[in-house]
Amino acid sequence: MMGRQAVPERLFYDFSFETHIPTDHLLRKVDAALDFSFVTVALKVHYSDIGRPSVDPELMIRMLMIGYLMGIRSERRLCAEVHLNIAYRWFCKLGLEGKVPDPSSFSKNRYGRFRDSDIFRTIFEEVVRRCIEAGLVGGEGMSVDGSLVEADASRERRVPGTEPPAQWQDPTAVSRPVRDYLEALDQAAAHEAAASNLPAPKFISETDPAAAWTAKAGPAVFGYEANYLVDTGAGGIIVDVEATPAGPSHEVIAAKIMVERIEDCFGLRPERLAADTTYGTGPFLTWLIERQVEPHVPVRAGSARGKLPREFFTFDEQENCFVCPEGHRLTHRGKHKEARSDVYYASPLDCRVCPRKAECTSGPARRLLRHWDEKVREKVNGLAETEAFVRSRRERKKVEMRFAHLKQHLGLRRLKLRGLRGAAEEFTLAAAAQNIKMMVKYLLPPDAQATLYPA
Repeated sequence: MMGRQAVPERLFYDFSFETHIPTDHLLRKVDAALDFSFVTVALKVHYSDIGRPSVDPELMIRMLMIGYLMGIRSERRLCAEVHLNIAYRWFCKLGLEGKVPDPSSFSKNRYGRFRDSDIFRTIFEEVVRRCIEAGLVGGEGMSVDGSLVEADASRERRVPGTEPPAQWQDPTAVSRPVRDYLEALDQAAAHEAAASNLPAPKFISETDPAAAWTAKAGPAVFGYEANYLVDTGAGGIIVDVEATPAGPSHEVIAAKIMVERIEDCFGLRPERLAADTTYGTGPFLTWLIERQVEPHVPVRAGSARGKLPREFFTFDEQENCFVCPEGHRLTHRGKHKEARSDVYYASPLDCRVCPRKAECTSGPARRLLRHWDEKVREKVNGLAETEAFVRSRRERKKVEMRFAHLKQHLGLRRLKLRGLRGAAEEFTLAAAAQNIKMMVKYLLPPDAQATLYPA
């Protein structure tokens, strides 16, 4: 006989969150592992002691964390989900009758108190600190890399970098991202004498001018770089995150900022740092060695341009000259400041009668450059054959996994907020959510992990 569901006619019900929310639910574990009371303390100075009570800032932070943990990008949709989902209500301490904040509250606080207090960085650092206390961060080996995330800016609304829009001359007529960008330019000009000599970008976005025009991942778009510094221990915890405009040079700058910041904030200094060839420049490798960090980075080599490779030439350090395969000397003739190198030239008389001139150079004499950081480059090249270097290169996949999770599971392929500060907020919250998931995963018993992290 077919059964039919009877419509209950009770007027009152006994309801308990404990019986409806699974004991192994992700938010239960997050609530047990992380106390958000520090949010109230950090934001207290940004609220007045008089007036009408505001929305509890801890409530909004808990809601934002739900959004990033569950991949809910829209704040309007997040409010609707919290209203309907009992697990979300329980995590936000709303009960069954608590009122969910209006989506506009997030916007007002994000660009006001939250931004002024840098609360998102505080949350990220608190999560990392908990991971360190739980033993999920070894600190001996780390990897650094950057991944392109498209900005919330149409590629069609762009202007040449040498011709900013005329309406930008009126500060009252521009949007917040444009105003922040112009203020950053003014600060750079005030602190850098050579700021006027910096090359102008190829294109500038009219809606998000801080984003860089890049073709790194296919058709050119405006984008930002999410830079991660990841511990290569079992947890693969993101120990720092930095937002920059897209571009290889910004990745190296971000790496320096993050390595210095984790030492100041957590007392961490990696013994070895793995990265790809983007970071294999002489100045950066020298910078790492000066800080007693072993660079497990492929050295960036210059192009041979069809000539006889420099490896065929022997450098005589005592005589400060190169010796070519035919036994002729290339003497020091000066410095190339842009290439940060010493310049060596062979004698045109020697090259003119050399039987290998055609395969060596098309000019009257062969020229070679020797980097000022050549000894460092040779030292790092020597590490490439060691077992530790090979292991670091293998462990570097952990940072790539974090980027894959960022885009695939958290849905952060295109930014929602504009401006460099907006990108920093999104990357910082996303990295905090990723660390929380890893912390919960490794602190859970094996039988519960299968429920939260299905294959």
